Amino acid sequence: MSASIALPRVRPPRGSNRLPWGSPAVYFVALVVIALMLAPIAYIIVGGFRTNSQITVDPAGLPSPWVAANYLDVLAGSTFWGEVLNSTIAAVATTVGVVALGLAASYVLARYRFRARGVLYAVFAAGLMFPMTVAITPLYLVVRNLGLANSLGGVILPQIAFALPVTVIILVPFLRAIPDELEEAASIDGCSRLGFFWRMVIPLALPGVITTGILAFVASWNSYLLPLFILNHEESYTLPLGVQAFASQYSVDTAKVLAFTSLSMIPALVFFSIFERRIVGGLTGAVKG
Repeated sequence: MSASIALPRVRPPRGSNRLPWGSPAVYFVALVVIALMLAPIAYIIVGGFRTNSQITVDPAGLPSPWVAANYLDVLAGSTFWGEVLNSTIAAVATTVGVVALGLAASYVLARYRFRARGVLYAVFAAGLMFPMTVAITPLYLVVRNLGLANSLGGVILPQIAFALPVTVIILVPFLRAIPDELEEAASIDGCSRLGFFWRMVIPLALPGVITTGILAFVASWNSYLLPLFILNHEESYTLPLGVQAFASQYSVDTAKVLAFTSLSMIPALVFFSIFERRIVGGLTGAVKG
C-alpha cells in the first residue's frame, strides 16, 4: 500500500480575493472626476455648433440642427490666424530657450563639483515658490525699460526665466543618473566633455528633455497674465488675449465666442494628449533619479 502524504494547506495571500482590475468604486470616482473635467470643454465645443437662439431657448441642449457657420467664420478671419502665429512663435521660442538653457545649467549642476553647486540648486528650487503673479509689476517695469513692451520678446524672455526652475529640477536627476564610468570611458576614447554632452548626455536624458519641452510649450500657449501686461496692440496678441478681445467685441454673439474659444484651446489639448505619456514617463524618471 502506498502511503498518502498530507500536503500542508497554503493560505492565499491577504488581499488575493480582490478583483484583478481593482475596486469598482475607484473607477467610478475616476469616471466622475473625468466627466466633471471634460463637461465644460464638451459644452464649449458643442456650443460652437449652435445658434444664439438655440442657446437662449435651451442652454444645455444639443445643436438642432448642427451649424458650422460659427467655426467657418472664425477660420475665415485673419484675426484668429494672426493670434495663432503669435502664440506659436512665443511657444516655440520659449521651448527652445528653456530646453537649451535648462539643459546647460542642469549639466553643470549634475556633473561638475564646485563649492556653490548646492547653493545654485537651492536657488533654482526656490524659484518654484516664486509665482509670476508676485513679480508681475516689477517685471513689467523691467521689460518696459528694456524696450520690449508690446513685443513677443517681452513675453518670451520672462517665460523662459520662470520655466527654468522646473526644467532644472526635472533634468538634474536624469543627468546625475548617467554613470561616471561612461564619461571616463568616453574620455579614454578621446571624447571631449562637450562631445560627451552632445553624443551621450542628450540622448540619455531625452525623456526629461521632451517632458520639459512639452511643459514649457503648453504653459506658454496658455499664458494669459504676462501677455495681458506686456502686449497692448491687437497685432501682437496671443490666443488667450485674443479670446478675451473677441469675447468683448462679440459679447452678444455667444455661439461665435464659443467657437473661437474652442478653436483656441484645441491645439493645446491635442498637443498635450499626444505627448501625455512622455510627460508622465519623464516625471517618473526624474523622481526615480
